[in-house]
Amino acid sequence: MRTDIVHIGAGELTYEIRNIVNVGMKLQELGMKTHWENIGDPVAKGEKIPVWMKEIVADFAMEDATYGYCPTRGILETREFIAEQTNLRGGAQITADDIIFFNGLGDAISKVFGFLRRTARVVVPTPSYTTHSSAEAAHAGAMPVTYKLDPANNWYPDLDDLEKRIKYNPAVAGILIINPDNPTGAVYPESILRGMVDIARRYDLFVICDEVYHHIVYNGKKTVPLSDIIGEVPALVMRGISKEMPWPGSRCGWIEVFNGHKDIMFEKYVASILNAKMVEVCSTTLPQKSLPQLITHPEYENYLAERIERYEKYSNIAYECLKKVDGIVVNRTNGAFYMSIVFKEGVLNHTQTLEIENKEVKAEIERLVSQPNTSLDKRFVYYLLGATGICVVPLTSFATDLQGFRSTLLERNEDAFRKIFETMAEAIGQYLSS
Repeated sequence: MRTDIVHIGAGELTYEIRNIVNVGMKLQELGMKTHWENIGDPVAKGEKIPVWMKEIVADFAMEDATYGYCPTRGILETREFIAEQTNLRGGAQITADDIIFFNGLGDAISKVFGFLRRTARVVVPTPSYTTHSSAEAAHAGAMPVTYKLDPANNWYPDLDDLEKRIKYNPAVAGILIINPDNPTGAVYPESILRGMVDIARRYDLFVICDEVYHHIVYNGKKTVPLSDIIGEVPALVMRGISKEMPWPGSRCGWIEVFNGHKDIMFEKYVASILNAKMVEVCSTTLPQKSLPQLITHPEYENYLAERIERYEKYSNIAYECLKKVDGIVVNRTNGAFYMSIVFKEGVLNHTQTLEIENKEVKAEIERLVSQPNTSLDKRFVYYLLGATGICVVPLTSFATDLQGFRSTLLERNEDAFRKIFETMAEAIGQYLSS
């Protein structure tokens, strides 16, 4: 074309979590049975939505109003409900006007990063959930600025590294926190969070905190919502119903703005996000109408508790299967439903393989691993998929140099889940010794 039409950040938009599906589907066509451990969709993994939850949604679907537009910020009654729930904790206070609904957190993330000034950066964790890191990098047209999560210390943020990334990079305007974390499954103690907020305060930054998994915490771990400790620091907290209920197909998420009027620049930035949403008119009405009744239903807490208990049990099964495997670093998952495994430095090379019985599958895997710039962990992921049918995501796709992979804890059948991780452990051993 006579002029370049490609956005400066287009090359930063990657999502290996779904890209690996294309490989898995190709192998299924060649006769492989695939175990999809790549994507965090509880419904796709067999989560049964309770009848009472379906009835609430069905009742609202019978109302004409749920088929129409809602206010741009979201339904007032729902925003008032959320603000009341937040304020009951006694931390930083918000009103209904401090809440903006989006079509899922993916939409929120796109707006939050997309309407930053091009030269303003948000430092993101490494590893980092791809939607965040890709959106931040795409808005700037450059590689993401990152701070380390330490696999040798429960995947906790390295606060010294975080401060250095900010101190020596004046373009950094904000800090991204994901708690509980995706992809690592870490849950940050209050002391860590207070340290991050203190850094933001000292360097005059704002905070973005993704708390979509905030109510899915187990193994005796505790954390606090950002609102408890944010003080006077400007912040955006992201929440949604896609994982907790779970209702990912609802595409229903929101941001809560704290201290939105205490900094004029931050206030203008938040207004730009709202104006961007106004251009779209509004977000989906039905899930917003349903949300208060779903959360306050007498069975909701029991339903959520049952799921959390299962994730805790499965996190320990996975950890027990993998903890004694030589050559990897494994942390017990304590929140959300992901586990990230890291290969120790130097144990991977470009000659390792796994035996693949199906000749067509073997040929396809060998074709894939021979492609230029295939990372060592992606090579392992391809061989694991071809040899066992287990589909996971290479860790290097999460904005990190660490070699490893992320798996989910979502398989509902306990015997099948145990078999998956036992097979995974055996495959790692065989691959590293090949």
